Amino acid sequence: MNTYMDALNHQIDRLFNEALGECGTSGDHWAPACNVREDENEFYVQVALPGWEPHQVTLELKDKMLTVRGERSGGDMSQYLMREIPDGSFCRVLNLPASLDPEKARASHANGLLSISIPKREEAKARRILIEAA
Repeated sequence: MNTYMDALNHQIDRLFNEALGECGTSGDHWAPACNVREDENEFYVQVALPGWEPHQVTLELKDKMLTVRGERSGGDMSQYLMREIPDGSFCRVLNLPASLDPEKARASHANGLLSISIPKREEAKARRILIEAA
């Protein structure tokens, strides 16, 4: 049931972010594509940021919320004949399950993907219970 509620919360967050603008702002903000998954040990987020450098992106993990922000300038717009890779500012906010250990979060950036992994707390992981013979 907890996984169902987490999935429902994720969908509600996504709808609010799309309706109200990412991070509660309006204007020329855009939202990069994200993949989110989890397994029995960790929660994983991938953010598609082709051409972005790690110093142009900030991560904040607070109160079960992961905020990914970025800002960069694309230079002189008159130089482009076609432009589909966005620049400017972006912000994505993801609601995280309470079972995660934010102190052990890790992030890396390679090949245009920002990868974030946050381990689950030991008490939140599934445990195998041995059955004793009577």
